[in-house]
Amino acid sequence: MTNSMLHLVNPKMDQNYESVIWCDADSRCGVRYAIARVSFGRRIELARRIREVARKAEFLEAGMDVREKLEAAVIGVEVDRVYLETGLVAIEGLTIDGEDATPNTFIDRGPMELAKEILIRIKAESGLSGEERKN
Repeated sequence: MTNSMLHLVNPKMDQNYESVIWCDADSRCGVRYAIARVSFGRRIELARRIREVARKAEFLEAGMDVREKLEAAVIGVEVDRVYLETGLVAIEGLTIDGEDATPNTFIDRGPMELAKEILIRIKAESGLSGEERKN
């Protein structure tokens, strides 16, 4: 069998690619959320946005001033926000202040334990290394 024959596609196989992954929340029963799968374009955008924020944090962490160190900690949380804004596509089964949650309202006012859970999944899916986040 030649190498080219190994790459034949079974025409009966489904060739649909889902660009999001739906997950059931562990911390909130009945809630599920969709996170974006990494694509070439999303990976570039995420790396670019994180790099911008991380550069500020590195500069401030090097400072001796307490105010600079506090600002660096705030910037670290801003990196998490970038991950959520880039990776969280949809959320279902959660209301915030009586309204169905959207990714934006969830990021702004949603429960912290669920935000941490979603953030872990987004970071795992993004696959960015520490070096890529710095560069």
